[in-house]
Amino acid sequence: MFFEVFLFLVWLAVLSFAADRFVYGAAAMAKNFGISPMVIGLTIVAMGSSAPEIVVSATASLNGNINTAIGNAIGSNITNIALVLGLTALLKPLLISSSTLKREMPVLLFFSLLATYMLSDLFLSRTEGLILIVFFFAVIGALVWMSFNLESNDPLIAETESEIPTNVPTFKAIFWLIMGLILLPLSANFMVDSAVVIAKAFGLSDLVIGLTIIAIGTSLPELAASIAGVLKNEDDMALGNIIGSNIFNILAVMAMPGLIAPGLIDEFAAHRDVYIMLGLNILLILMSFNLRGIRRINRIEGLALIACFAAYQFVLFG
Repeated sequence: MFFEVFLFLVWLAVLSFAADRFVYGAAAMAKNFGISPMVIGLTIVAMGSSAPEIVVSATASLNGNINTAIGNAIGSNITNIALVLGLTALLKPLLISSSTLKREMPVLLFFSLLATYMLSDLFLSRTEGLILIVFFFAVIGALVWMSFNLESNDPLIAETESEIPTNVPTFKAIFWLIMGLILLPLSANFMVDSAVVIAKAFGLSDLVIGLTIIAIGTSLPELAASIAGVLKNEDDMALGNIIGSNIFNILAVMAMPGLIAPGLIDEFAAHRDVYIMLGLNILLILMSFNLRGIRRINRIEGLALIACFAAYQFVLFG
């Protein structure tokens, strides 16, 4: 068992590295081809933080573990808000000044409601998977359009552009892009296999595997990005990473089992976990836009989010 845990951690590290290098290569190559830094930031960089979840979900679906894939999507969103955002706000209160984020939060809530509706009948169909992936590409298109129409004083512009790699030779960008494309599915496959062995040894269901060990592992890039953002006083970027990742988790990650392995899902996913995800999204909006008009997530609220995460884990394992 110790060896399986070691393997899981190794492949998790490789997965995180592969996602980072994939984003680095794709962003650098797009920059060299003259694509706007804002377009790159709102699309390639934003999608990059969800790359581990997307590949892991596809891998689990191909292996017939639909509940692991569903759990990964829902669990990652819960982890992003309750744990990642909670730890980030505990480190430093988040000031929210971007009008872009103000528009994205209701979008996240809408897609969370859509996911709740789709799972309510305990069946995720290929049609529903197709609807989610169509919405995914529509969101990408909307982000590209939005990147050309942002207010010039929106702080998200400078924060996003600072994340784009510069002066990277094209051959180096292509190398890391290809390396990321190779390592992502390879590491995801081995990581899922190790996670299944570990979970089965402790008598955990496929759903709980996705909700916990895999969801927390694949959310590490969001944690690293958010902490790095607040340490550089890029609060909007830190929160934007979480909101963008959660939108992509619903549209792209949850679409994978629908497209690849449609079928029945665990009733707990539809009647418990998706509602917790929805509730945390509503809580995020309430924390971000209070009645005094100050858009801030403070340390007390960060601690409250972490407490929610701990309580949720107790429910899962209690």
